[in-house]
Formats: sequence, structure tokens, C-alpha cells
Amino acid sequence: MSPNEGLTEHTNVAHWPALDYFTLDDEQKTWTSVQWAEHLEDPYLEHPFATSPDDDRRAILHLDVRLHPDDRGLTRPEWAEVAHRLARAAGIEIPGKESGCRWIAVQAQPSRLDLIANLIHLDGAWHTPPADKLRRLAHEARRIEQDLDLIPVRSDSPARPAVRAALTASAQLATILTHLADERAGPLAAVRGLAEHTSHRIARQPGAVSTDAAHRLELIALRLHAIQQDLDTTATRLVQPRAVPVPAAARHSAHRSP
Repeated sequence: MSPNEGLTEHTNVAHWPALDYFTLDDEQKTWTSVQWAEHLEDPYLEHPFATSPDDDRRAILHLDVRLHPDDRGLTRPEWAEVAHRLARAAGIEIPGKESGCRWIAVQAQPSRLDLIANLIHLDGAWHTPPADKLRRLAHEARRIEQDLDLIPVRSDSPARPAVRAALTASAQLATILTHLADERAGPLAAVRGLAEHTSHRIARQPGAVSTDAAHRLELIALRLHAIQQDLDTTATRLVQPRAVPVPAAARHSAHRSP
């Protein structure tokens, strides 16, 4: 969507209950995509020292819901119900809790819903999703299918889950590596940017020591960039299907008699 596009009431189908406290009666009812993004990112600025149990700041949770191609179209209240039920299943919305997570549910594409949440609470506490979050979300999705008369997910044959689990593990590792190699928001990009910025500042100071330090920081930034490229290449290879080697007998099937 365009950064200046307004998310109307038909696009933003649900949001966290306490959002009404942030909008006055005389304020505009439609926010742009940028304004919604800033609203979801506010906890980063309000609580700059909040970290997860793993001591990181990756606080954005994104869930997406897609209908089966043959499913019926859902009404806006039905999409809103799906959003609130999944938010409760993920633990980001707790009925009666006023200082919970900021989240919105956006339907920017037909037959799809995107639920985006910030895991930093209004009081600065970090929301840790339940350990069985995936199981709870899958169970709630099956219940939603039944309640809204949607096409259920097809069950796989006994041999398929193991293959899918292996593919999922590779995809998860590839996602981690891609995040590390991300030029815009990855942790290595942040360190590299600081090294380059510090190098430029030191280079403006007089003295041979400053010149040597600036040169060393430039080399560090170059090495970090090379590491990012290696990580990105490794992530790509993890998700690419491996070529099946051709047996030797098949490669030399034709021969001539002496």
C-alpha cells in the first residue's frame, strides 16, 4: 500500500480495545499507513530498554490468515471476529487487561487478513507468547473453520508430515539467516552502520591515530558486509531444492564395441 494511503474502516477491520484512548473525538478517523506504523512502533520509543527473555528487541508479531480459494467471502464483522479470536489465542489480547499489546488487523488484500502486534506492553513489560502458541493458534483456526462454515485444511498422508517438518526447519533457519543479512533492519546492518558512521567522524579528527582507527573501522564494515552476503547466499541455498544426481549408468548408457 502507498505510505500516504488511508486505512479506512473497511481496511482496518479490528484493533486493540484501548486504541480509543489515543484518538480524540475531533481527530481524524482515518490514519495513513505511516501513522499506523508509528502507532505500533511507539512502545519502542516509550520503553527503549524493554527486551524479550532472549534479550532481543524483535517485538513485532505478524500473523496472516488466508481463505481457501473456494471459500465464501467473509463479511467485515466476521473478519473482525477472526482477528479477535486469534489475538486471544496468541495471548496478545487478554479480556479486561488495559495495559496490553498494541495490535491491528488489516485486510489490504481480498481473502486475507494480517494481524500485526507489538509485544511491548503499555507499562513496558514484554509480552511472552505462551509456549504452545502454535498449537493454540492451529486449534483456534480449526474452530473458526467450523463456526464460519469454511473449508477445512486437508490432512496429509502419514509420509508427508516428516517431509514438511524438514522443509519447515530449513525454512525457519533460512528466515533467521535472512534476518541477520537484512540490509535495512538486520542486527549486522545496524553494527555496520555504526562502524561506518564512527569511521567518518573519526576521520575528521586530526592526527595519524585517528586516520588509522578510521581505516580499521572501514575494514570492519567491509568484513561485515561480506558476512551479510555469505549469510544471504546460505539462506537461499537452504530453501532451494537440491538437484538429484544422475546415476553413472544413466550418464553412460550408450557405448561402442571395440
